[in-house]
Formats: sequence, C-alpha cells, structure tokens
Amino acid sequence: MLGILINDREQKEMQYLIKREMDEILFDLNDERIDHIVKRAMEERYKILFSLFKRVASPGDILRYTRNNQWKEQKG
Repeated sequence: MLGILINDREQKEMQYLIKREMDEILFDLNDERIDHIVKRAMEERYKILFSLFKRVASPGDILRYTRNNQWKEQKG
C-alpha cells in the first residue's frame, strides 16, 4: 500500500483530470463504430480511473460517475 499527501488544489486538479478522462471514455463507449474488444479495454480503464476517483471525490460526484454494472458489483 502506498500513501500520498496532497493539498486541496492538487485534489481538485486530480478530480478534474479523472473526470475529463472518464467523460471521454463514456462518450466513446456510446460510439457504435468502436469495436467490442476496444470497448472492453475502455471499460477496464474506466474501472481503474473510477477506483482512483473514489479516493478524491465527494459522494455526490461518485454517484454521478457510478455505472450500472459497477453499482451491481458493489451491492452483490
């Protein structure tokens, strides 16, 4: 396990960067021209980014970016 100390400004910057990347992935996942295999890799990247995001974001933001399949995994 690793720890990191960041100030409020750095935390907001991390939130911003992660949100931008997750928004881009969500947008691309709706593009039907993208191959299923590529979308699966994008889903995996989204899961990693979301796990990082949960560490620095507010509960409201976390709910906004929670996807249906991730919600089911967390509950069950």
